[in-house]
Amino acid sequence: MFGNGPFGTGINMTAQVVNGDCPLCAETSIFVSLHQTIYRCLNCGNDIEQKVNGKISYIPHVMSKKDNTDGKST
Repeated sequence: MFGNGPFGTGINMTAQVVNGDCPLCAETSIFVSLHQTIYRCLNCGNDIEQKVNGKISYIPHVMSKKDNTDGKST
């Protein structure tokens, strides 16, 4: 049905939902993936990056100037 009409192919979207301790709001929360390693805390709304180095830990995600896509400096 979707994706075979005049508008082209359908969109394949996946999201991962995990739970853990948010380092910013210090609460046990649910995280939804925005990217492979970037998650959003559903309690405080901040983006955090997942690091795996023997154990899974979450650190605050900070966009660099080269990651900014709207052309404005941060």
